Amino acid sequence: MAPNESQYVIDEITSKDTWRIFRIMSELVEGFDTMGRIGPAVSMFGSKRCQPGEDEYILAETIARKLAERGFAIITGGGPGVMEAGNKGAKEAGGTSVGVNIRLPFEQGPNPYQTISLDFRYFFIRKLMFVKYAIGFVILPGGFGSLDELFEALTLIQTERIKAFPVFLVGSKFWNPLVDWLRDTVVKRGLLSEAELALFTVIDDPDELVNQIVWCEQEKCYDIPGGIKARAPQEPTTSPPSEVKGDDL
Repeated sequence: MAPNESQYVIDEITSKDTWRIFRIMSELVEGFDTMGRIGPAVSMFGSKRCQPGEDEYILAETIARKLAERGFAIITGGGPGVMEAGNKGAKEAGGTSVGVNIRLPFEQGPNPYQTISLDFRYFFIRKLMFVKYAIGFVILPGGFGSLDELFEALTLIQTERIKAFPVFLVGSKFWNPLVDWLRDTVVKRGLLSEAELALFTVIDDPDELVNQIVWCEQEKCYDIPGGIKARAPQEPTTSPPSEVKGDDL
């Protein structure tokens, strides 16, 4: 099937009247107005292709539920797969479940587990919402979109455009080959430093992940040199997290 030329949003911006800036502005205003009220949140990324009952779906649902029980909102892309699992876990725990949806020609509709739902046309605005209002990032196995969101967050931390919020790659079997390539090829060529590989943590245990995020928020580890790696996490208390967001953006 031939593509619809209007789906190429970047081309459309350059070829149509500049009034489209007002549409962009309206999406930003709606996003800022809504997201600014959700409190401390964790953005969760992963494949839209995993199905209910599969290991990664269950893992995402479990992590989101445990984080919601500790007072964190969960932000996902609002679609199926890992996104649906994250929203489901948060909503069923009585937490704030945010879906940052995107209009795509081949995408399914929003999943039914969102307590707050936003709908964007422009990817860059959606990505801004993922980052600006999160104090941590949880990435489960996924494809180009998940990798894009992972490296976007890492680049913003690396360049100090946001604080050193914790970034967790969930599933060592999936992520370790990527980490090995970064260390054995990219670092060896001098394109990254070994210290920059400490910007993320590979993890398998959902309880340990939640404990580290809770500890980081309580101790404000993102204000400490080294971030989550600065010192070993301690047993967290049950007090709710404070309202800290990525306001540097």
